[in-house]
Amino acid sequence: MGDPKFPRKKYSRPSHPWEAERIKSENELLSKYGLKNKKELWRAQSFLSSVRGRARELQALVRYESRQAIKERDELIARLGRLGLMPLEGASLDDVLALDVEAVLSRRLQTIAYVKGLAFNPRQARQFIVHGHMAVKGRTVRVPGYLVTRSDEETIAYDTRSPISHDLHPARPGVQQVTVPPEGGDDPTGGPEPPPEGAERGPT
Repeated sequence: MGDPKFPRKKYSRPSHPWEAERIKSENELLSKYGLKNKKELWRAQSFLSSVRGRARELQALVRYESRQAIKERDELIARLGRLGLMPLEGASLDDVLALDVEAVLSRRLQTIAYVKGLAFNPRQARQFIVHGHMAVKGRTVRVPGYLVTRSDEETIAYDTRSPISHDLHPARPGVQQVTVPPEGGDDPTGGPEPPPEGAERGPT
């Protein structure tokens, strides 16, 4: 189990660190989903790898009509269905093997908060989450990589204790900032209004 003071890493690094195509695709995913670093991407890849590896093992055992394997297969598919990675009905182990890393990244709290329109972009959604402005089921969540279940997806909102929960907060998407002109006319510099055309000017 290990010492709780020294938790194990939840990701594994690529075996070949200098691959141009892989680095390019990783950078595109980092930009698309607003990830902080590649460790977050590797963590999603490791989660997907463990799920697909277990699916391959169960696929081999189900062929021998193992009751335990059939039970674990149904539990695995139901778990992924609750996470929104699979359909709730009609899914199979082949569908589990067909999953890609973007399916996992799209279930992150950071991504869903942006898709629901709670932030201008994924990076702002991350900032809101880390600073404690987002809540799931009424509880503050500060982990951008939190995997949201289907039942919790509709409960994502601004934390009621956050100032951003106010409808007119300027940081919220859709709120138009109104510039109030200074006193003394429409001239933003506050100077005198220009004379109308055709008016006689006084002596200089």
